[in-house]
Amino acid sequence: MTAAHAAIIFVAGLAAGTINTIVGSGSLITFPTLLALGYPPVLANVSNNIGLVPGGASGAYGYRRELAGQGPRLQRLVPASLAGGIIGAVLLLVLPGSVFKRVVIVLIAVALVLVVLEPRLGRRARPAGAPARISPGLVAAVFATGIYGGYFGAAQGIILIALLAIFVADDLQRLNGAKNVLAVCVNGVAAIVFVLATRVDWNVAALIAAGSVIGGQVGARLGRRLDPRALRAAIVAVGLGAIARLV
Repeated sequence: MTAAHAAIIFVAGLAAGTINTIVGSGSLITFPTLLALGYPPVLANVSNNIGLVPGGASGAYGYRRELAGQGPRLQRLVPASLAGGIIGAVLLLVLPGSVFKRVVIVLIAVALVLVVLEPRLGRRARPAGAPARISPGLVAAVFATGIYGGYFGAAQGIILIALLAIFVADDLQRLNGAKNVLAVCVNGVAAIVFVLATRVDWNVAALIAAGSVIGGQVGARLGRRLDPRALRAAIVAVGLGAIARLV
């Protein structure tokens, strides 16, 4: 790894940590960056996942004020995220790498659609006055999102915040705090599976981790003020570049 490549990976990790804390989709920055630098798709995904776990924890800590009083809610949802994350990580390891390369194109495309539609979903859901209780439907949806997150994970955070906004009547910033906890649970348990069962590029993971920890704190400070429209546009541009690279 050259010094230039190391710097690029670190900056990508910083950007991803910031974006993940604010809206999600940070992997649409780091994953395409690793592909562009020549890393194989599965190795890039595994190393990226592990590297982003410390950043996710940093972002969740940055939103600790919004997490106050959400213990009972998270007690229902965290087990679903953990179970889904394990299944998704195992699927990544047992399916051939060629399957991942084909499937990931579809996953990125779906993630980009969700990036664009998330504000509309939130506006439609919040006025509806959805009940604050945690429904079985939300638990099942969080479980399915955990499988997706363990397998690939780009836009996992956006899927989670959209689901929470649809099913739970609460302030969006509080839901964002819950989203950060659920996402780091999925990535954390998937990372454990990857460390035990497959090859990891620890240089890449360490650089992304260092950048994403800083980004998590930056994202927590900016998340309450930043207009997300420009950020979504950047995510879509990077995601389209990733699809073009894979095709």
